[in-house]
Amino acid sequence: MTDKFSKPPSDQPPAGAEAEKGSHQLPEQITAIPVRHTGRWLSGGIVLALLGTLVYSFSQGDVNWGTVGNLIFDDRIITGMGRTLLISVLSMLIGLVLGITFAVMRLSKNPVTGAVSWLYIWFFRGTPVYVQLLLWFNLALIFPILNLGFYKDEMVDVMTPFMVALLGLGLNQGAYMAEIVRAGIQSVDEGQTEAAHALGMSSGKTMRRIVLPQAMRVIVPPSGNEFINLLKTSSLVSAVQYTELLRAAQNIGSTSFAVMETLLVASVWYLTLTSVFSIGQYYVERHYARGSLRQLPPTPLQKIKMKMVSLSGSRGGVSA
Repeated sequence: MTDKFSKPPSDQPPAGAEAEKGSHQLPEQITAIPVRHTGRWLSGGIVLALLGTLVYSFSQGDVNWGTVGNLIFDDRIITGMGRTLLISVLSMLIGLVLGITFAVMRLSKNPVTGAVSWLYIWFFRGTPVYVQLLLWFNLALIFPILNLGFYKDEMVDVMTPFMVALLGLGLNQGAYMAEIVRAGIQSVDEGQTEAAHALGMSSGKTMRRIVLPQAMRVIVPPSGNEFINLLKTSSLVSAVQYTELLRAAQNIGSTSFAVMETLLVASVWYLTLTSVFSIGQYYVERHYARGSLRQLPPTPLQKIKMKMVSLSGSRGGVSA
Protein backbone atom coordinates (compact mmCIF):
# COMPACT_ATOMS: atom_id res chain seq x y z
CA MET A 1 0.00 0.00 0.00
CA THR A 2 1.43 3.26 -0.98
CA ASP A 3 1.62 6.10 1.41
CA LYS A 4 -0.46 9.02 0.26
CA PHE A 5 2.39 11.38 1.08
CA SER A 6 4.99 9.46 -0.92
CA LYS A 7 5.65 10.40 -4.59
CA PRO A 8 5.41 7.81 -7.30
CA PRO A 9 8.74 6.73 -8.86
CA SER A 10 9.79 8.73 -11.89
CA ASP A 11 12.14 7.92 -14.75
CA GLN A 12 13.60 11.47 -14.77
CA PRO A 13 16.64 12.14 -12.56
CA PRO A 14 16.48 14.84 -9.91
CA ALA A 15 16.98 18.43 -10.92
CA GLY A 16 20.25 18.67 -9.02
CA ALA A 17 21.70 15.65 -10.79
CA GLU A 18 20.69 17.06 -14.18
CA ALA A 19 22.42 20.36 -13.40
CA GLU A 20 25.55 18.58 -12.22
CA LYS A 21 25.62 16.46 -15.36
CA GLY A 22 25.20 19.52 -17.57
CA SER A 23 28.06 21.29 -15.87
CA HIS A 24 30.48 18.55 -16.96
CA GLN A 25 29.50 18.73 -20.63
CA LEU A 26 31.99 20.39 -23.07
CA PRO A 27 30.87 23.70 -24.60
CA GLU A 28 29.65 23.61 -28.15
CA GLN A 29 32.48 24.10 -30.65
CA ILE A 30 32.53 27.52 -32.31
CA THR A 31 32.90 27.53 -36.06
CA ALA A 32 35.09 30.47 -37.09
CA ILE A 33 34.09 32.05 -40.37
CA PRO A 34 36.94 34.03 -41.98
CA VAL A 35 36.25 37.64 -42.86
CA ARG A 36 35.89 38.15 -46.56
CA HIS A 37 38.02 40.93 -48.01
CA THR A 38 36.16 41.53 -51.23
CA GLY A 39 37.54 45.03 -51.74
CA ARG A 40 41.10 43.83 -51.21
CA TRP A 41 40.82 41.11 -53.85
CA LEU A 42 39.04 43.45 -56.25
CA SER A 43 41.69 46.19 -55.97
CA GLY A 44 44.46 43.60 -56.34
CA GLY A 45 42.84 42.24 -59.49
CA ILE A 46 42.52 45.74 -60.97
CA VAL A 47 46.19 46.50 -60.26
CA LEU A 48 47.30 43.20 -61.83
CA ALA A 49 45.16 43.89 -64.88
CA LEU A 50 46.67 47.36 -65.33
CA LEU A 51 50.18 45.96 -64.85
CA GLY A 52 49.51 43.23 -67.40
CA THR A 53 48.22 45.84 -69.85
CA LEU A 54 51.41 47.88 -69.41
CA VAL A 55 53.66 44.85 -69.93
CA TYR A 56 51.67 43.80 -72.99
CA SER A 57 51.92 47.31 -74.46
CA PHE A 58 55.71 47.31 -74.15
CA SER A 59 55.92 43.80 -75.58
CA GLN A 60 53.97 44.93 -78.64
CA GLY A 61 55.92 48.17 -79.05
CA ASP A 62 58.63 48.69 -81.63
CA VAL A 63 61.47 47.90 -79.22
CA ASN A 64 64.35 45.62 -80.13
CA TRP A 65 64.77 43.73 -76.86
CA GLY A 66 67.71 41.82 -78.31
CA THR A 67 69.60 45.09 -78.64
CA VAL A 68 68.75 45.92 -75.02
CA GLY A 69 70.21 42.60 -73.89
CA ASN A 70 73.35 43.07 -75.97
CA LEU A 71 73.99 46.59 -74.63
CA ILE A 72 73.47 45.79 -70.93
CA PHE A 73 77.13 44.81 -70.47
CA ASP A 74 78.60 46.98 -73.20
CA ASP A 75 82.00 48.39 -72.20
CA ARG A 76 80.88 51.97 -72.77
CA ILE A 77 77.80 51.47 -70.59
CA ILE A 78 79.83 49.83 -67.82
CA THR A 79 82.39 52.65 -67.95
CA GLY A 80 79.62 55.25 -67.74
CA MET A 81 78.04 53.41 -64.83
CA GLY A 82 81.39 53.40 -63.02
CA ARG A 83 81.71 57.15 -63.53
CA THR A 84 78.19 57.63 -62.20
CA LEU A 85 79.16 55.74 -59.05
CA LEU A 86 82.41 57.70 -58.74
CA ILE A 87 80.84 61.14 -59.07
CA SER A 88 77.96 60.19 -56.77
CA VAL A 89 80.16 58.83 -53.98
CA LEU A 90 82.62 61.74 -54.13
CA SER A 91 79.81 64.31 -54.23
CA MET A 92 78.15 62.65 -51.25
CA LEU A 93 81.41 62.73 -49.28
CA ILE A 94 81.83 66.43 -50.08
CA GLY A 95 78.22 67.08 -49.15
CA LEU A 96 78.60 65.21 -45.86
CA VAL A 97 81.71 67.16 -44.85
CA LEU A 98 80.15 70.47 -45.85
CA GLY A 99 76.86 69.51 -44.20
CA ILE A 100 78.46 68.80 -40.83
CA THR A 101 80.58 71.95 -41.05
CA PHE A 102 77.76 74.32 -41.97
CA ALA A 103 75.32 72.69 -39.55
CA VAL A 104 77.73 73.32 -36.66
CA MET A 105 78.32 76.85 -37.94
CA ARG A 106 74.59 77.55 -38.07
CA LEU A 107 74.07 76.27 -34.53
CA SER A 108 77.02 78.32 -33.29
CA LYS A 109 76.41 81.40 -31.16
CA ASN A 110 78.76 83.33 -33.43
CA PRO A 111 76.50 85.57 -35.60
CA VAL A 112 79.03 85.73 -38.46
CA THR A 113 79.38 81.96 -38.91
CA GLY A 114 75.63 81.54 -38.48
CA ALA A 115 74.90 84.12 -41.18
CA VAL A 116 77.43 82.63 -43.61
CA SER A 117 75.95 79.17 -43.09
CA TRP A 118 72.42 80.44 -43.65
CA LEU A 119 73.50 82.25 -46.83
CA TYR A 120 75.17 79.11 -48.21
CA ILE A 121 72.12 76.94 -47.52
CA TRP A 122 69.77 79.60 -48.88
CA PHE A 123 71.60 79.89 -52.22
CA PHE A 124 72.30 76.24 -53.00
CA ARG A 125 68.87 75.04 -51.89
CA GLY A 126 67.09 77.85 -53.71
CA THR A 127 68.62 77.35 -57.16
CA PRO A 128 68.21 74.25 -59.35
CA VAL A 129 71.11 71.81 -59.69
CA TYR A 130 71.00 72.18 -63.46
CA VAL A 131 71.52 75.95 -63.20
CA GLN A 132 74.42 75.48 -60.78
CA LEU A 133 76.11 73.05 -63.16
CA LEU A 134 75.80 75.52 -66.02
CA LEU A 135 77.20 78.32 -63.84
CA TRP A 136 80.31 76.29 -63.04
CA PHE A 137 80.61 75.13 -66.66
CA ASN A 138 80.57 78.72 -67.99
CA LEU A 139 82.67 80.24 -65.20
CA ALA A 140 85.46 81.01 -67.70
CA LEU A 141 83.24 83.66 -69.29
CA ILE A 142 83.67 85.93 -66.26
CA PHE A 143 86.96 84.56 -64.86
CA PRO A 144 89.20 83.62 -67.81
CA ILE A 145 92.20 83.11 -65.55
CA LEU A 146 92.19 81.42 -62.15
CA ASN A 147 94.78 83.15 -59.97
CA LEU A 148 95.06 82.00 -56.36
CA GLY A 149 98.51 83.43 -55.77
CA PHE A 150 100.16 80.04 -55.36
CA TYR A 151 98.34 78.60 -58.37
CA LYS A 152 97.52 80.18 -61.74
CA ASP A 153 95.92 78.57 -64.78
CA GLU A 154 93.26 79.13 -67.42
CA MET A 155 89.76 78.51 -66.14
CA VAL A 156 88.81 76.27 -69.06
CA ASP A 157 91.64 73.92 -68.08
CA VAL A 158 90.60 73.94 -64.43
CA MET A 159 86.88 73.53 -64.94
CA THR A 160 86.92 70.17 -66.66
CA PRO A 161 83.62 68.28 -67.00
CA PHE A 162 84.60 66.12 -64.02
CA MET A 163 85.39 69.15 -61.84
CA VAL A 164 82.17 70.88 -62.88
CA ALA A 165 80.15 67.78 -62.01
CA LEU A 166 81.94 67.35 -58.68
CA LEU A 167 81.47 70.98 -57.60
CA GLY A 168 77.92 71.24 -58.88
CA LEU A 169 76.66 68.10 -57.17
CA GLY A 170 78.85 68.30 -54.06
CA LEU A 171 78.05 71.90 -53.12
CA ASN A 172 74.36 71.40 -53.74
CA GLN A 173 74.35 68.23 -51.66
CA GLY A 174 76.16 70.02 -48.84
CA ALA A 175 73.25 72.45 -48.41
CA TYR A 176 70.73 69.64 -47.96
CA MET A 177 73.03 67.65 -45.70
CA ALA A 178 73.53 70.72 -43.51
CA GLU A 179 69.80 70.82 -42.77
CA ILE A 180 69.69 67.07 -42.14
CA VAL A 181 72.66 67.20 -39.75
CA ARG A 182 71.23 70.25 -37.98
CA ALA A 183 67.95 68.41 -37.39
CA GLY A 184 69.86 65.39 -36.07
CA ILE A 185 71.94 67.49 -33.68
CA GLN A 186 68.89 69.29 -32.35
CA SER A 187 67.15 65.96 -31.73
CA VAL A 188 69.69 65.12 -28.99
CA ASP A 189 68.59 66.29 -25.57
CA GLU A 190 70.45 69.36 -24.31
CA GLY A 191 71.06 67.60 -21.01
CA GLN A 192 73.60 65.40 -22.79
CA THR A 193 75.67 68.45 -23.72
CA GLU A 194 75.32 69.98 -20.26
CA ALA A 195 76.45 66.74 -18.61
CA ALA A 196 79.47 66.51 -20.92
CA HIS A 197 80.46 70.11 -20.16
CA ALA A 198 80.07 69.40 -16.44
CA LEU A 199 82.62 66.59 -16.84
CA GLY A 200 85.07 69.07 -18.36
CA MET A 201 84.69 68.07 -22.03
CA SER A 202 85.23 70.78 -24.62
CA SER A 203 82.55 71.73 -27.12
CA GLY A 204 84.35 69.99 -29.97
CA LYS A 205 84.84 66.76 -28.04
CA THR A 206 81.22 66.88 -26.85
CA MET A 207 80.05 67.20 -30.43
CA ARG A 208 82.27 64.33 -31.68
CA ARG A 209 81.77 61.85 -28.85
CA ILE A 210 78.37 62.62 -27.37
CA VAL A 211 76.08 64.48 -29.74
CA LEU A 212 76.91 63.17 -33.23
CA PRO A 213 76.85 59.43 -32.31
CA GLN A 214 73.35 59.86 -30.88
CA ALA A 215 72.22 62.06 -33.76
CA MET A 216 73.17 59.39 -36.31
CA ARG A 217 69.83 57.61 -35.78
CA VAL A 218 68.12 60.72 -37.14
CA ILE A 219 70.77 61.59 -39.74
CA VAL A 220 71.22 58.20 -41.43
CA PRO A 221 67.72 57.57 -42.93
CA PRO A 222 67.37 60.89 -44.81
CA SER A 223 71.06 60.76 -45.77
CA GLY A 224 70.51 57.40 -47.44
CA ASN A 225 67.55 58.84 -49.31
CA GLU A 226 69.66 61.81 -50.38
CA PHE A 227 72.38 59.53 -51.76
CA ILE A 228 69.89 57.47 -53.74
CA ASN A 229 68.43 60.70 -55.08
CA LEU A 230 71.96 61.88 -55.91
CA LEU A 231 72.52 58.75 -58.00
CA LYS A 232 69.62 59.78 -60.21
CA THR A 233 70.43 63.50 -60.14
CA SER A 234 73.93 62.72 -61.44
CA SER A 235 72.34 62.18 -64.86
CA LEU A 236 72.15 66.00 -65.14
CA VAL A 237 75.93 66.24 -65.53
CA SER A 238 75.52 64.91 -69.07
CA ALA A 239 74.65 68.53 -69.92
CA VAL A 240 78.22 69.60 -69.07
CA GLN A 241 79.82 66.95 -71.31
CA TYR A 242 80.70 64.51 -68.51
CA THR A 243 80.32 61.00 -69.92
CA GLU A 244 78.50 59.17 -67.17
CA LEU A 245 75.82 56.50 -67.61
CA LEU A 246 73.17 58.61 -69.34
CA ARG A 247 75.69 60.38 -71.57
CA ALA A 248 77.21 57.06 -72.61
CA ALA A 249 73.76 55.70 -73.45
CA GLN A 250 72.93 58.81 -75.47
CA ASN A 251 76.19 58.57 -77.41
CA ILE A 252 75.49 54.95 -78.32
CA GLY A 253 71.90 55.75 -79.26
CA SER A 254 72.87 58.63 -81.52
CA THR A 255 75.25 56.46 -83.56
CA SER A 256 73.26 53.22 -83.62
CA PHE A 257 69.80 54.84 -83.91
CA ALA A 258 68.67 52.64 -80.99
CA VAL A 259 67.62 55.60 -78.86
CA MET A 260 64.85 53.91 -76.90
CA GLU A 261 66.87 50.75 -76.36
CA THR A 262 69.84 52.61 -74.89
CA LEU A 263 67.57 54.63 -72.60
CA LEU A 264 66.05 51.37 -71.35
CA VAL A 265 69.55 50.04 -70.69
CA ALA A 266 70.38 53.15 -68.66
CA SER A 267 67.12 52.74 -66.73
CA VAL A 268 67.98 49.13 -65.89
CA TRP A 269 71.34 50.16 -64.45
CA TYR A 270 69.86 53.07 -62.49
CA LEU A 271 67.29 50.69 -61.00
CA THR A 272 70.03 48.20 -60.14
CA LEU A 273 72.20 50.81 -58.42
CA THR A 274 69.36 52.31 -56.41
CA SER A 275 68.15 48.85 -55.37
CA VAL A 276 71.59 47.80 -54.14
CA PHE A 277 72.09 50.98 -52.14
CA SER A 278 68.55 50.77 -50.75
CA ILE A 279 69.44 47.37 -49.27
CA GLY A 280 72.63 48.83 -47.84
CA GLN A 281 70.67 51.75 -46.37
CA TYR A 282 68.31 49.29 -44.64
CA TYR A 283 71.14 47.52 -42.85
CA VAL A 284 72.89 50.75 -41.89
CA GLU A 285 69.65 52.05 -40.35
CA ARG A 286 69.26 48.73 -38.56
CA HIS A 287 72.78 49.10 -37.14
CA TYR A 288 72.09 52.53 -35.66
CA ALA A 289 68.68 51.45 -34.34
CA ARG A 290 70.24 48.95 -31.93
CA GLY A 291 70.44 51.47 -29.11
CA SER A 292 66.82 52.60 -29.37
CA LEU A 293 65.00 49.27 -29.78
CA ARG A 294 65.10 46.39 -27.33
CA GLN A 295 64.62 43.85 -30.07
CA LEU A 296 65.28 44.56 -33.73
CA PRO A 297 62.62 43.42 -36.21
CA PRO A 298 63.64 40.47 -38.37
CA THR A 299 65.30 41.17 -41.68
CA PRO A 300 63.64 40.04 -44.94
CA LEU A 301 66.02 37.05 -45.12
CA GLN A 302 65.17 36.11 -41.54
CA LYS A 303 61.45 36.34 -42.33
CA ILE A 304 61.89 34.03 -45.31
CA LYS A 305 63.90 31.58 -43.19
CA MET A 306 61.26 31.56 -40.44
CA LYS A 307 58.53 31.03 -43.03
CA MET A 308 60.38 28.06 -44.53
CA VAL A 309 60.96 26.56 -41.07
CA SER A 310 57.26 26.91 -40.19
CA LEU A 311 56.21 25.34 -43.50
CA SER A 312 58.62 22.41 -43.08
CA GLY A 313 57.38 21.92 -39.50
CA SER A 314 53.75 21.88 -40.55
CA ARG A 315 54.47 19.37 -43.34
CA GLY A 316 56.35 17.15 -40.91
CA GLY A 317 53.42 17.21 -38.51
CA VAL A 318 50.97 16.28 -41.27
CA SER A 319 53.12 13.38 -42.50
CA ALA A 320 53.55 12.09 -38.95
